[in-house]
Amino acid sequence: MKRSGGYVVRRQKEFFAQDLYRLEMGPMWRYFKSESFAFWMICLYLFFEYVRPQSIIPELDFLPWTQLAVLGSMAGCFIDKTVRWNKTPLNSLLFLFFILILISSVFAYESSISYRYLENFYTWLIIYLLIINIVNGKNRFFIFICIFFLASFKLSLSLSITWAKRGFSFTGWGLSGPPGFFQNSGELAIQMLVYWPVALAFAIALKPYVTKIKYYILLLMPITGVMVILGASSRGAQLALFVQLIILNFRSIFKIRVLLAFAIILFTLWNILPQEQKNRFQVAGDDRTSIQRLLYWENGYEMMKDHPLTGVGYFNFVKYYESFFGEDLLYERAELPHNIFIQVGSELGFFALFIYIFSIGYVYFKTIWLRNGLVNNDGEFLYISFLKYLNISLVGFVVAGQFVSVVYYPFLWIHFSIFVCLVNIIGVKTINSDRQGKQND
Repeated sequence: MKRSGGYVVRRQKEFFAQDLYRLEMGPMWRYFKSESFAFWMICLYLFFEYVRPQSIIPELDFLPWTQLAVLGSMAGCFIDKTVRWNKTPLNSLLFLFFILILISSVFAYESSISYRYLENFYTWLIIYLLIINIVNGKNRFFIFICIFFLASFKLSLSLSITWAKRGFSFTGWGLSGPPGFFQNSGELAIQMLVYWPVALAFAIALKPYVTKIKYYILLLMPITGVMVILGASSRGAQLALFVQLIILNFRSIFKIRVLLAFAIILFTLWNILPQEQKNRFQVAGDDRTSIQRLLYWENGYEMMKDHPLTGVGYFNFVKYYESFFGEDLLYERAELPHNIFIQVGSELGFFALFIYIFSIGYVYFKTIWLRNGLVNNDGEFLYISFLKYLNISLVGFVVAGQFVSVVYYPFLWIHFSIFVCLVNIIGVKTINSDRQGKQND
């Protein structure tokens, strides 16, 4: 009887999961309602942070919605019995990074500036910890990632339509998102770089379960994401997109069919680009913007050498640059260095830079290890697809990050949280048992 009962429960869960995979709103809503308060709140946070309805509709902006959602998630953890501390080496790396930020702030060129911006990192650390501990099951992960896709798709679809309405023409400001992290065209384009590969993975994985119409809508997610990257007028993001496409087709790039398809795609993308954007590529390295960034990088490295242990201070790059490198300032005021590695190294020192790079490397290679471990596990098809494209998202962030200062934006920290959730859900035991089964075969 126990075996029969267990079989029935297992089959019910299987059918329920398939209802979710079919993207049927009824089962998805019923599941969401049955979940814990902590899960509701972390999903609400994601919605308010990415969709920003409080910015789109001013009447809604009467409460600090994102802060309340985070506080609600924290409170909900104490009453959600399923929440357990998720142990991962990445936690230690991020805590160490935060400690180095605090030390750098104490010994900063101007500590008051550092203290003012501390929340720019510890907020993401809190959100990361909430996500990895609350989103701890397959169904929770599925709903959570659906909200992430829906929020990003709302941006990519509306902005693609905006770009199409103006005849795919060039504007100096590119495309702009709602007030917040994605308002600037450069940061918006990075969100699309992070979003489109995993959205493509989602569409491929769910193709056997959804109707043709739903599948075509799912395909619109990566397509419109790429369109926004092209329309955002960010050279760094467009270069990152090119690198993503190369890596995505690396193993088969020298096959004639793939080379031909790749050439057609590049030709199409190049012809979609407005002539003004093409001209920006031709003058890259010689225009005033490029020269100023090169000066930021050169002098940022000098800061690293002069202050190798703690840097010039957390968020002190601008103040220090204006004080000591004023002769290399081509604009009225200095900006952040437009490079994630220079930003971390110059402000926090070499050790913090090592921790930052090591964290990225750990996630990249651990993702490959997980994907290889699940390659023959048909029951984990959704996660195999995710893991195949997750590193493409990470590469997009890193390449684009060589041209913008986005260390304390959501891109990397949300990526880290999604990665840790996958590790927790899939489980190392699953990987090891699959590999043991291969050896026995």
